[in-house]
Amino acid sequence: MAHSMGILMRSPKFLLGAITTALMILLVIVYPMINRSDPLAMMALAFQPPGNGLLLGSDNFGRDLFLELVYGIRTSIMVGLVAGIVATVIGLFFGLASGYIGGLIDNILTAVTNMFIVIPSFIILILISVSLNSRSSLIVALIIGLTSWPWTARAVRAQTTSLRNRDHVNIAKISGHSTPRIILFEILPYIASYVVMAFILQVASGILAEASISMLGLGPYNTISLGIIMNWALVFEAPVAGAWWAFIPAAFAIAIITFSLYMMNTGMDEIFNPKIRS
Repeated sequence: MAHSMGILMRSPKFLLGAITTALMILLVIVYPMINRSDPLAMMALAFQPPGNGLLLGSDNFGRDLFLELVYGIRTSIMVGLVAGIVATVIGLFFGLASGYIGGLIDNILTAVTNMFIVIPSFIILILISVSLNSRSSLIVALIIGLTSWPWTARAVRAQTTSLRNRDHVNIAKISGHSTPRIILFEILPYIASYVVMAFILQVASGILAEASISMLGLGPYNTISLGIIMNWALVFEAPVAGAWWAFIPAAFAIAIITFSLYMMNTGMDEIFNPKIRS
């Protein structure tokens, strides 16, 4: 593991992505400690331009946009992380079981996975969001995770199938080890780097999915996320008012977070994927 981290530190793409992500996380942890104001408190007039103590001006309600942005980034990262963990765990379970056990179980699990792939997850997301009365950011994150796991499952299944008949796995079978033990100790370590890459992509797509449904006004209630800031700007016609600060910083923040996660993923891919490396 330490060896892998050492190699990763030599990848400029991975380093760029990791440092940018770390700085974003640091900002959302430290800034609310320095500025203890309520992000939903009205401080100024509507759509006041940046200046006069307001780094990014005010929004349609006269609230401090920079403070809102920090809380928005925090919510969006948390939604992405929860959605990423849920999607990766489900995808791992389906992919490992399907790829290693094979036979009827493989057929059933593949059928379920394909069914989820055929129905666009975004439509499921919208339908569930519309039907729920109280949507917390945690609920939204769980819905995103529960609808976005099939790609991970397919990729893990392909990797597991190729490992199933390796010598070390056959020796473990002959030694009489149980199926869960073989999967955990003989297969999972070989695809660990792959799982981390899948997780990073799931986090990025979770952040984008939350931003998309929040922009439509179907995001979580009683909280601030980057998508919700964009939604407020659209509903209260910030572009018409010429208030670029009400939506461009939020769009930029979404782009930076997802870009830095994709950079981390690309950096890892170049190191751990022998096809690219050669």
